[in-house]
Amino acid sequence: MQRFEQRVVLVTGAASGIGHACVQRFLAEGARVVALDRDESALADAFRDFAADAPLSTHGLDISDEASVDQCFASLARDPGRIDVLCNNAGVAGADYSTVDDNDTANWRDILDINLLGTLFCTRAVARIMRAQRGGAIINTASVAGLRSGAGGNAYSASKAAVINLTQTSACDLGADGIRVNAVCPGLIRTGMTRPVFDYAAAHDKEHKLGARCELRRYGRPEEIAAAVTFLASDDASYITAQALPVDGGNSGSLNMPGMKV
Repeated sequence: MQRFEQRVVLVTGAASGIGHACVQRFLAEGARVVALDRDESALADAFRDFAADAPLSTHGLDISDEASVDQCFASLARDPGRIDVLCNNAGVAGADYSTVDDNDTANWRDILDINLLGTLFCTRAVARIMRAQRGGAIINTASVAGLRSGAGGNAYSASKAAVINLTQTSACDLGADGIRVNAVCPGLIRTGMTRPVFDYAAAHDKEHKLGARCELRRYGRPEEIAAAVTFLASDDASYITAQALPVDGGNSGSLNMPGMKV
């Protein structure tokens, strides 16, 4: 399928994991892709082996820096000249799994600055461009942790719940201009961000529990999230907006039992 031929796609957090998989999938479907990540060295390494003539460009961007986001998107509006799809994928999990009465405030601020405000800054910047085009698609990476408790730390879960709500309110604001806004809510996916979970499970003989909470009894792959992202970004989803799609092996459809957390 070449669903994105002649279209320009921006992917944040593109250096690894779900973002990297999204870049690969969009390229395979004919898109011209702009890969963004705050770690420019990792970004260069991630795409070093791609063909020199691939329709791909990379740019360093810290999405929590409002001025940098505005400057970057304004530049991209001039060259390549349009933005058809934005994948707001950049995010952090944080390392604080303490209870709510003992959470670290600095950790909350760091996570909200990137996961929520960063998503807002990018959405706002691209909306100005897409309004002028009279159309576009925005896909936010939320999380099953934003739907159900027990899938992440308090700050991370709250940030992803906020991203889901921002997805819905943005869709209401932008729909009249032909701009669709949706979110994917991944379950447990093996990426660099979730490495601590997998390392902990291996160290405590709990690898058999990874993915055990979902109906498919396994964890997911970044490519499976990328498939959902490209669907929501494509014309196949032309009448879908303001939705948060769980891609979690059924986790959000079943009861999270106390003590199941790895």
